[in-house]
Amino acid sequence: MTFTNKDIDAINAIRFLSVDMIEKANSGHPGLPIDAAPMAYVLWEKFLRINPQDPKWINRDRFVLSAGHGSAMLYSLLHLNKFNLPMEEIKQFRQFGSQTPGHPEITETQGLDATTGPLGQGLGMAVGMAMAERHLATKVNRPGFNVFDHYTYALVGDGDLMEGISQESINIAGRKKLNKLIVLYDSNDISLDGPLSLSTNEDVQKRFEAAGWNHKKLLDGNDVDAIYAAIKDAQNSDKPTIIEVKTTIGYGTPQAGTNKVHGAALGEANVAAMRKFYNWNYAPFEIPTEIYQQFDHYINEKQEQYNDWTKMFKNYKQEYGDVYQQFADNTLDTDKLSIAGDEFQAPLATRASNSAIMQQLAQLNPNLWGGSADLYSSNKTNISDSGAFDDLDYDNRNIYFGVREFGMGAAVNGINLHGNTRAFGSTFFVFSDYLKAGIRLAAIQKVPSIFVFTHDSLAVGEDGPTHEPIEQLAGLRSIPNVNVIRPADATEVMGAWQALGDVTDQPAVLVLTRQKLPLLKQADSSKVKHGAYVISPAKNQTSDGILIATGSEVSLALEAQKALLEKSYDVSVVSMPSMNLFNAQSDDYKELVLPKEVKVKISVEMGSSFGWGEYTGTYGGHVAVDDFGASGNGVTVAEHFGFTVKKIVSTFEEKWQEIDK
Repeated sequence: MTFTNKDIDAINAIRFLSVDMIEKANSGHPGLPIDAAPMAYVLWEKFLRINPQDPKWINRDRFVLSAGHGSAMLYSLLHLNKFNLPMEEIKQFRQFGSQTPGHPEITETQGLDATTGPLGQGLGMAVGMAMAERHLATKVNRPGFNVFDHYTYALVGDGDLMEGISQESINIAGRKKLNKLIVLYDSNDISLDGPLSLSTNEDVQKRFEAAGWNHKKLLDGNDVDAIYAAIKDAQNSDKPTIIEVKTTIGYGTPQAGTNKVHGAALGEANVAAMRKFYNWNYAPFEIPTEIYQQFDHYINEKQEQYNDWTKMFKNYKQEYGDVYQQFADNTLDTDKLSIAGDEFQAPLATRASNSAIMQQLAQLNPNLWGGSADLYSSNKTNISDSGAFDDLDYDNRNIYFGVREFGMGAAVNGINLHGNTRAFGSTFFVFSDYLKAGIRLAAIQKVPSIFVFTHDSLAVGEDGPTHEPIEQLAGLRSIPNVNVIRPADATEVMGAWQALGDVTDQPAVLVLTRQKLPLLKQADSSKVKHGAYVISPAKNQTSDGILIATGSEVSLALEAQKALLEKSYDVSVVSMPSMNLFNAQSDDYKELVLPKEVKVKISVEMGSSFGWGEYTGTYGGHVAVDDFGASGNGVTVAEHFGFTVKKIVSTFEEKWQEIDK
């Protein structure tokens, strides 16, 4: 491949458009856009199969700028490649309400494949996208019809590879032999605080090769011919590939090679010197017509590829439309779920009832797949009639992530971002902390990832306080746009899946028990989508109080209701599997479930009391855990912390007496 002066001018256009954005905003990160522009140009114009007229084309190559602080470069590429990002928006970089926010956000900018910025997660999501491509290619493609046949590319920096999630992610990718995953590494040996040598001296080549990757090292970040050859070679590999490109951060500026060009505008004098270095004689935001034409040339070439695929896909749907229909989107059919079988009638842990329901879901939805962080035997989330997803059979639906919770979370997000399937991940609830940043990013991106967490409370017992969740419910409930559901029995587990099946813009968290729970005759699956409902009303129209419970504590609250009635307290019981769903209901519905005139409201939940005051009010009380747990028999531990009928009754009576006074 021969590159011309027109290519070099186009590369410099990326550099200067990025710098102009940052200068106008007086905010941003110029280092990466300046030094990584050559590798980004080669990738985007010579390799990346995209169509700006169809930015969500299902067979486009995916590109993830994991080093999301380099967003100005990405916006430059989108603008120059004729995505819907006009110069007016380029000039509004980092301004409120613009399509060019400080870090890439898929909800704000057309043409992005992921929201990035939290370092390392972009790489993890790229791994998930590559997994999705391999899985869908096996499920959907037919001889002569390669519906899914694309690459996943990521651009990472030194900071990405220092984050712990990167190690989890590269091991997942290496074990699965995701050969269509290609990572460009902007290796400039500088981080925000200074030289990389201040914090690390690892051998990147040995690290990646040990994880089952190819490693290629290029010594000159401006050698576009070498970059082209390396990507071409990587496309023909049987392993994932990282191409380490040695660069000089801020190349061509007076402060090149230092951390001073990492995260601040260059300033007028430095920009002037940079213009002189590159012989760039254009005003800020001025792009010559011939440079636009250079990008247009590559866009037109890619249009031909797109047209060929479109013709093929039209013929495919005529012949194999029923196959594709199973993977047309990432919604789930939940209408035929049932708990009528005998296995649901005996006391059953919600992790076990969830397992049985997931088998039904898997039968109804070939697009459902996912995995566990080395806890299939405990989470019980494996799809029983399928094997392990790996290089021997990408058709299989069970992903063995290993003890890599954060890497799992990012990969699940990447799979769901890719589209056409619905993926879940699972682990113990207390370990949700390890992937909380991934759940948060799923919420920001409005991605319908599903996270199944078992062993949800003090009832874990013998494993002790390190494994007994306390603050996790409150923490996850505090994240905007996350649907946290803690079902009380098999009926509510089914209702939880019914509530999330059609949701495509919100991640879900299912919180499930290890201990067995009775099947509640009063439970109503159709009410779970409302977040809370009266599972057992008071005898009289106006009750003396309300017990609000979730999960395993609902059955306990029902027993306490009986005990209180024997003491002439007529109370109702509300099951509240999901606070956020309840908060979304009308004021009339909320009043129906939790009438303001009822003063004494007691929350009952084996977790922190934090947040419950919103529902219990001024005269409310809490049977909760505001300390860490203990090791011992689960029943004994729960009783020690007050999860007994006696404690609920006494808490209610105390609050009732306060009102009387």
